[in-house]
Amino acid sequence: MSNAMRTPAGAINVERYQGAVADGRFRRLWNANAPGYLFLLPWLIGFFGLTLGPALISLYLSFTDFDMLQSPRWVGMANYVRIATADPKFSAAMYVTLTYVVFSVPFKLTFALLVAMALNRGLRGLSVYRAIFYLPSLLGGSVAIAVLWRQLFASDGLVNAALSYFGIEGPSWISHPNYSIYTLVALSVWQFGSPMIIFLAGLRQIPQDMYEAASLDGASKFRQFYKITLPLLTPVIFFNAVVQTIDAFKAFTPAFIISGGTGGPINSTLFYTLYLYQEAFGNFRMGYASALAWILVVIIAIFTAFSFLTSRYWVHYDD
Repeated sequence: MSNAMRTPAGAINVERYQGAVADGRFRRLWNANAPGYLFLLPWLIGFFGLTLGPALISLYLSFTDFDMLQSPRWVGMANYVRIATADPKFSAAMYVTLTYVVFSVPFKLTFALLVAMALNRGLRGLSVYRAIFYLPSLLGGSVAIAVLWRQLFASDGLVNAALSYFGIEGPSWISHPNYSIYTLVALSVWQFGSPMIIFLAGLRQIPQDMYEAASLDGASKFRQFYKITLPLLTPVIFFNAVVQTIDAFKAFTPAFIISGGTGGPINSTLFYTLYLYQEAFGNFRMGYASALAWILVVIIAIFTAFSFLTSRYWVHYDD
């Protein structure tokens, strides 16, 4: 009888001991990591309060009919069905956005790489050149630059004034459906500073003795670029391509300012984000706009996943 009564008491003591040990371990871990969590607190508040929370709310709203004046009304998949079957502006916005991505990203990366290779030749005052070339990336997304760009490509703008010296009568680039999208592509390419800096950092990591050995073997500059520079730079190219593609899908300010928020003539500059903005704040169809936003998230995720899946065939790392 006494043994039977001592066993539960011993078990209780063991549980208390294990609980005390666990509590002491938790306190030591907390004391060791508390400063880190304290410094992370602003980011955590921003992530859960300004990113994850609104994203989950928009996911819910995408299944509702919500005009910001009345309570959301659940409609299920109706918004997504309408986007897929009965919304011609959705296909127009997708076409314009894909055209912008296909032209702007390769041209921007190519131009950024060429400038980075020119700066990598050991120019004097390299930091000044880097700052000058990086400046458009800081200013290009602003409203002021978009307004300036609209004035440059207007019918009486500086571009047509320069063409008139050669006897060429240029159109109103921003109001012509065949040319308006390419003025935005040119604005995107002009903002080549950010990928250029990253390319320059990647070029600085390539050992120079590889070029010297190639020169001794009689390799031309083009062959050195094709056989040495490009393969060793593929991780940087991959990073820049993914980042710039995502940014191109999210482009909004230039199209909004240059087209006056209308999407240009015959929807020629109706970017996907601009159409989303029109539905949300122009037509007050917040539920429908939320569905458009989540479709954009899925499209970007598919492009990013495809890039990572195909990177194994052309991206070469040191190992």
